[in-house]
Amino acid sequence: MQESTRRDFMKTAGAASVGTAALSATSYAAVQGANERINVGIIGPGGMGSNHIRTLVTQKDVRITHVCDVDRLRLAAAAKNAAQDGREPATTGDMRRLLENKDVAAVFIATPDHWHAPASILALDAGKHVYVEKPCSHNIREGRLMIEAARRARKVCQVGTQSRSTEMNMTAMRMIHEGAIGEVLSVRVWNSQLRRNIGRMKPSDPPAALDYENWIGPAPMIPYQANRGHGIWRWWHHFGAGDMGNDGVHDLDVAVWGLQVDTHPSTIAALGGKYFFDDDQEFPDTQTVIFDWPSVGKNNRKKQMIFEQRIWTPYKIGGYENGCAFFGTNGMFIVGHSEGWRLYGPRNKELKTVTGGANLLAHHRNFFACVRNGIRPAADIEIGHLASSLCHLGNIATRVRRVINFNPKTEEILNDKDAAPMVRRTYRDHWGRPRGV
Repeated sequence: MQESTRRDFMKTAGAASVGTAALSATSYAAVQGANERINVGIIGPGGMGSNHIRTLVTQKDVRITHVCDVDRLRLAAAAKNAAQDGREPATTGDMRRLLENKDVAAVFIATPDHWHAPASILALDAGKHVYVEKPCSHNIREGRLMIEAARRARKVCQVGTQSRSTEMNMTAMRMIHEGAIGEVLSVRVWNSQLRRNIGRMKPSDPPAALDYENWIGPAPMIPYQANRGHGIWRWWHHFGAGDMGNDGVHDLDVAVWGLQVDTHPSTIAALGGKYFFDDDQEFPDTQTVIFDWPSVGKNNRKKQMIFEQRIWTPYKIGGYENGCAFFGTNGMFIVGHSEGWRLYGPRNKELKTVTGGANLLAHHRNFFACVRNGIRPAADIEIGHLASSLCHLGNIATRVRRVINFNPKTEEILNDKDAAPMVRRTYRDHWGRPRGV
């Protein structure tokens, strides 16, 4: 995408009052009929996938026709939960069977992170609209391939950062963009909560109900280990993006939205590691990352973002466990993840407080409206790629423990033989391996 086009798109998507980028209806070719019930397939109906099912079954213009999971026990439970009008959806342990069904118009992908991009690209190439959980990718290269696949297929690709469709957050962003605190030059982002110790374990046989071969998919094959299984995979380099990619990505997405940056940062510095947990987790439990943009907006201003993570302490900053503090030339705006926001003016005077929560249903409705109308969604894949890439760049800088320089146009790390290869990953020979990796 040309830089000017990307800039215009990101500006429009961030400012849209109804949470939808106001692009031409010709953006996508296949538009669902206004009176048709949209057939949906669920790929990965575990934790967040179950939340999607509970929300989808309440929507009368949506029908869950297929559910896919590599765990037979989870699959059976999900089928019962997804029943509508007394009928359970069809089930399969192989997403290819779901994707080849012509009646399925859209898929929700809530697999482990390492399957997000491969499954999305397969779905887009099969002509499906895609709602994919965050982070949208396991690495930066995958995110770019997802954008290309969505544009090639001319299909909607929504990322599960539901703040983008939550009225509370949309109002906050509109106020920031309209100058409520003057010109915003810096934002502080934090992710603080208490996670659990995953222990230390050794490889073992996978559960009989789990198709471990296809759970691994195109990632390198390593032996099954119980503390790499359901819900715990996110703490391992092969499969997740740590808590920065798990929960921190929500606040990072709000941060770039408010800061009005539409490209990757050029400089990233980080320190962190395991300060608290004595277990098998491979990602940091304590982490500080600084992102720097050398030139943003019509005034070509420098802008900075600071991300802090402590997943062993649930104590709040500015009244919020997770959040963003936007610093402007005339005030401060604190946005709490799924909690609300506070506006402060000169001399730290509190001007307004709003409470509320993230609206998953609104994000679903935005997705389906775009499927029907052929326009780009509130959290379009290009927006999701930017937020996810911040997680990947932050984790890379933390691992190498030095400043890294990044080319936003080519999406390459410069002059660093250790960090540069990490914008991609190693894949094994598997049917899910994306083209172009």
